[in-house]
Amino acid sequence: MATIAHEIPQVAPEEVNYLNVEHGWKSWLLTTDHKRIAMLYLFSITAMFFVGGLMAVLFRINLLQPEGIFSPETYNRLFSMHGIVMVFLFLVPSIPATLANFLIPIMVGAKDLAFPRVNLLSWYLYIAGAAFTLYAIVRGGVDTGWTFYAPYSSTYSNSYVLAAAMGIFIAGFSSILTGLNFIVTVHKMRAPGMTWGRLPLFVWSNYATGLIQVLGTPVLAITMLLLAFERIAHVGIFDPNIGGDPILFQHLFWFYSHPAVYIMILPGMGVISEIVSCFSKKRIFGYNFVAFSSMAIAVLSFVVWGHHMFVTGESVYTGLAFSFLSFMVAVPSAIKVFNWTATMYKGSISFDTPMLYVFGFIGLFTIGGLTGLHLATLATDVATHGTYFVVAHFHYVMVGGMVMAFLGGLHFWWPKMTGRLYPEGWSKFSALIIFIGFNLTFFPQFILGYLGMPRRYQSYPPEFQALNVLSSAGASILGIGYLIPMIYFVWSWKYGPKAGNNPWGAAGLEWQIQSPPTTFNFDETPIVKEEAYNYGKLEEILG
Repeated sequence: MATIAHEIPQVAPEEVNYLNVEHGWKSWLLTTDHKRIAMLYLFSITAMFFVGGLMAVLFRINLLQPEGIFSPETYNRLFSMHGIVMVFLFLVPSIPATLANFLIPIMVGAKDLAFPRVNLLSWYLYIAGAAFTLYAIVRGGVDTGWTFYAPYSSTYSNSYVLAAAMGIFIAGFSSILTGLNFIVTVHKMRAPGMTWGRLPLFVWSNYATGLIQVLGTPVLAITMLLLAFERIAHVGIFDPNIGGDPILFQHLFWFYSHPAVYIMILPGMGVISEIVSCFSKKRIFGYNFVAFSSMAIAVLSFVVWGHHMFVTGESVYTGLAFSFLSFMVAVPSAIKVFNWTATMYKGSISFDTPMLYVFGFIGLFTIGGLTGLHLATLATDVATHGTYFVVAHFHYVMVGGMVMAFLGGLHFWWPKMTGRLYPEGWSKFSALIIFIGFNLTFFPQFILGYLGMPRRYQSYPPEFQALNVLSSAGASILGIGYLIPMIYFVWSWKYGPKAGNNPWGAAGLEWQIQSPPTTFNFDETPIVKEEAYNYGKLEEILG
């Protein structure tokens, strides 16, 4: 993909790479190296994932019995904190703050992000937001659901709404700063020859994500601020008893929170594009369409929030408009899936672990997308809006999509990030376990929703027990699948075989430098002379 202007001096990696810890942890906590900050995010986000996962374990245990185990109040707090932690502290920052933070400067030929100190500040803001949220958990949690629907959250709830809202408010600024850094870096710091038409699709997807972060997240911040203001000062903003409008809260919340779905999934789509091209040894089919589909998703995501509000009493004509727009936003997502499939057609496919996660992503995300059309249809959404059908759909998109992409990307770039290989057998086994466990957990919930089981309820009729037991059993398998990579990644960090600079035979600037990278990535500015995904010679050989 690129020609480096000058050879990188042959220096022992352990003497110059960013993982060097000779100056202790203080050098990490004060670092401005985008790679170290990405690793700090990785550790932090992984911790939040397991905190949110623990909440899920507890409420799935509750659902083993029709009458439940915990009180309704305790159950409300468990699923609320699960959603808050997973959405705002794991899913939203997971790929942008970790993989994108690590890779974007290298992929565009820069030595760091545009604003290194702002990048470090974003991590500290994330930690501060997480601290407020953990404080809310320790003090007893929040019982409003992750959506904080007013006026219950702004007036009547006796749980720690203010602490959690403050956590989300602060973490939102972390997201804004990250998106701003990506936008400026892509615009201003590309290497000579790195035109817009030569950018890796991973960069395109995170650039589009950055636009959503910068434009959408302030709306969430304002919403949380208004919520806190009404709760503290009892000024009528959302509570109708004191002159407020609860529907206004939903408009503000979903104006951000539907684009937030694409903050979560767009970076994952970029990961899939990189892996598909590498392990098919082909250029991405329809590069321009895939790149511009990311921008189309970013734009259209801001005009579809109303499909979350079909049951709020909005007019039929408004509902039809939002339904039509929701179908429109599915088109660029479908373009990506079709183009990935076309890329693999007649490709020299290698079934390494990252590619297994690609297959999992495409299958699960497609199911999530198709069921999303069901929920974007006015008539069918009204019937299933308050049921487990929505829970299953959301998790097929977010967990089946984003988390599979995150794990695929982590396995793909782990040799570059650490210079070490992980055990391939265990990694393939964990990918299989995760795929099986996920489907056992969430597919029964489609059936439960179709049959009418409401979501957010602590108890349920006995006829739903078999499917709930199956779902909880699947969750235990899924949990094991997530634990296995954590174990072998920790082992690999110290004991894994040396990876070399390019173990996958991949194209891209990040694969032209040593593993792990040096502190400033490149000793000399690279000069890009070829198109992205330049597997053309191999294509000619394969016919």
